[in-house]
Amino acid sequence: MSAVKTVRLTMAQALVGHLAALMVREPDGPLVPYLGGVFSIFGHGNVAGLGEALWAQRETLPTFRAHNEQAMAHAAIAYSKALFRRRIMAVTTSIGPGATNLVTAAALAHVNRLPVLLLPGDTFVSRAPDPVLQQIEDFADPAVTANDCFRPVTRYFDRIVRPEQILTALPRAIAVMTDPAQCGPVCLALPQDVQTQAFDCPESFLHPAPIEFHRPQPDAAQLRQAAQLVSQSRRPFIVAGGGVLYSEAAAALRDFIDRHGIPVGETQAGKGSLAWDHALNMGAIGVTGAPSANTLAAEADLVLAVGTRLQDFTTGSHTLFPKAKLVHLNVQDFDARKWGGVPVVGDARLGLEQMSAALGNWQSDGAWTARARQLGHGWRDRVHELTTAVPAALPYDAEVIGAVRDSTVDSPAGDVVVCAAGTLPAELHKLWRAAGPGNYHMEYGYSCMGYEIAGGLGVKMARPNQEVIVMVGDGSYLMMNSEIATSVMLGRKLIVVVLDNRGFGCIHRLQRATGNARFNNLLSDCMPEGGQGAEIDFALHARSLGARSAHVGSVAELKSEMAKARQARTTTVLVIDTSPERTTAEGGCWWEVAVPEVSARAEVREAHRQYTEARKAQRT
Repeated sequence: MSAVKTVRLTMAQALVGHLAALMVREPDGPLVPYLGGVFSIFGHGNVAGLGEALWAQRETLPTFRAHNEQAMAHAAIAYSKALFRRRIMAVTTSIGPGATNLVTAAALAHVNRLPVLLLPGDTFVSRAPDPVLQQIEDFADPAVTANDCFRPVTRYFDRIVRPEQILTALPRAIAVMTDPAQCGPVCLALPQDVQTQAFDCPESFLHPAPIEFHRPQPDAAQLRQAAQLVSQSRRPFIVAGGGVLYSEAAAALRDFIDRHGIPVGETQAGKGSLAWDHALNMGAIGVTGAPSANTLAAEADLVLAVGTRLQDFTTGSHTLFPKAKLVHLNVQDFDARKWGGVPVVGDARLGLEQMSAALGNWQSDGAWTARARQLGHGWRDRVHELTTAVPAALPYDAEVIGAVRDSTVDSPAGDVVVCAAGTLPAELHKLWRAAGPGNYHMEYGYSCMGYEIAGGLGVKMARPNQEVIVMVGDGSYLMMNSEIATSVMLGRKLIVVVLDNRGFGCIHRLQRATGNARFNNLLSDCMPEGGQGAEIDFALHARSLGARSAHVGSVAELKSEMAKARQARTTTVLVIDTSPERTTAEGGCWWEVAVPEVSARAEVREAHRQYTEARKAQRT
């Protein structure tokens, strides 16, 4: 037996060497690097060890410098989401605040089932210099460090305390990220002394086999039961979730509904599964949903949930499907068994294809399909009216969305719109026209303010040939905007549209809807005695970060400036004042937000009465 060939490397050099060599096959295409690069902010916990290794591999594994650790992790997550989880980026930080700044991003990736490789520095395993700068000291457990915060918000966590442990830990982490059911963030905590320690690394570790994604076959018995239930229904309805996109099942979904005449509603994560103008696309579903989709969901006798985790915004806090039997097609058994429905555990594309074959020529009730077509057509006409109206006063989101969409003489089908939290997700979910998979990029699983601009950067890195348009409220912009400077520095052009309603308009309206007084949301309601109203010049701020910018005075001017931004070669930030009160009245459904049982305010007491009454409609 021949001896295993080895090479003397530090742990960090072995880790980076493996990542730089790791390849994945594009769908029906060539091998490409699995990692698009590594975002890094160096500090004393990673600059000497991992930094040296990254420098040596900079030609094959690029390192990108960012301005905020949480933001660079958002960008890495968005990169993978934009590529439907087939490629990833890694992020590395020092110990202390650099590491803990990643925790929010890790939670975001965990909720959304998105892969990212987190490589935070850690304290010395030797404990010789304890307590090292930024070290958290647990009085009862000296092995605890700040990186233990990652345990509940990652799918896989390991702390590398000997260099040779990377040989098993890294492949295990990659296996989790490439598993369609387990996919999510992973964290390898890297003590700074262990990063620099050398060991005899097998040469084979530096030449890993290419990644091959697999499609879990649906269970035959589960599939038969599900197909039988569907065939017995007259008014079936499909909820298309993010799993449709990640399993590349858009064509299978279209063929399924065309053959069987079943209308579809799209979740935030699933929007783009079906072209916006398909006759059986009823649009957005749920709390942020369209009236066409929500009307049919309420009347359906069967709901086929495909690749969705059925969060409360999708289900109207369990009130939206009062009459329906439920069938769940999902790659993750945990999701497939929610609500006590009939599970079909397996790949969405294979599941739809095999269920369609089992159904044969069966179709839903003709009157049901005709009603769906009528409702869908009516809603598309209404979307056009809402997004092309000329505002009499301050515009609101719908009119801004229309101006952004119509700012090109070419088809906007190539645009990718990016957003996250606040009012805009509701308006975009209803009103944005997604031509196909990837045109709509919304982070609404964690609804994380501050994701938008950083996420837009990640999308642009994944889709450099498409126009990436970030739509963001003033509140989110103030929370995290530093990656405007990163986009300029890296030459990744974005168009950022800031809708300034002077505060947290979304939560202001929720506050008022639950009977509460105006308090601590709009900037005008936040000034203590002796305070001063905040007059923030977002356009000037964006210029200070290196971007082109303009504060436009109208929707017409926005459309004109958008046309210029499309022609520009660098990031442009456009700011428009909008109303904090107006929203699209059509659509939506109840969402459970707990209201106090006891209050001195009559408005709160009335809101609690309505809340108690609405809860009676929840499925149990």
